Amino acid sequence: MLFYREKKIDTGRYREVDIIPRTLAAEQTAKRGTRSKKVRISRPQQQSLNEKNSKRYLLQLANGNFGKGDLHVTCTYSDEYLPETVKEAEKEITNYLRRISYRRKKKGLDPLKYILVTEYKLTDAGWTKRIHHHIIMNAGLDRDEVEGIWSKHGHQMGYVNADRIQVNQNGLEALTRYLTKDPQGRKRWSSSRNLVRPCQRTNDYKYRTSKIESLAEQSDQAWEYFAKKYPKYDLVAIDQVYYEDTGWHVYLRLWQKTRPRGGLSNGK
Repeated sequence: MLFYREKKIDTGRYREVDIIPRTLAAEQTAKRGTRSKKVRISRPQQQSLNEKNSKRYLLQLANGNFGKGDLHVTCTYSDEYLPETVKEAEKEITNYLRRISYRRKKKGLDPLKYILVTEYKLTDAGWTKRIHHHIIMNAGLDRDEVEGIWSKHGHQMGYVNADRIQVNQNGLEALTRYLTKDPQGRKRWSSSRNLVRPCQRTNDYKYRTSKIESLAEQSDQAWEYFAKKYPKYDLVAIDQVYYEDTGWHVYLRLWQKTRPRGGLSNGK
């Protein structure tokens, strides 16, 4: 027997929804007609950004914690300061983030929040090359100050650039796509512990199989239908994909609408 499971993933005001087909035979522990408790999503075990789940988790973190006016910082190394190993590079960038955090504390700013992506390639001999870092961090410090801190013994360690983040209806999707591009390279990522983490809840009775299939055949009606299903959210993207073995999979991206003054918004 086939049924559709709704999986809502919330991070701050950002929401993703997966509507996926399941069978009772394949999932004997499924309990139809019940809603699960809200649980935090575990961070993907691998630090690699080549995994699809890691890329989605990175987008959820970015959209749930950062926005317009925050910073995207790129840090590179000149030949004089180029690390020989990834471990050495991670030590340098950790020290840099500590100095940023100290400067923020000294100025009475909120604690540093960040997502760090380290990108590099390996030579045949196992040496790293073209290693550099991308950091998404919260606003507060002047861009010139952020760039100036990328130094050692009073000398700049390499090219560094801090840009104000620009967003559109998809939030930071364009930036996270840029950070996860180039499958020929290797990427490792980490984040500060004080970020809002994605939480998910599942629901096994919200959608009928016939309705999901009809919406796939009449995609022009899908926007109106799903917008009504989540009235307290602005729907910004719908992906409907058919898999031969399982059927239609639906993926939604939404933003919680701005709360009216004095009101509460819990979403649906």
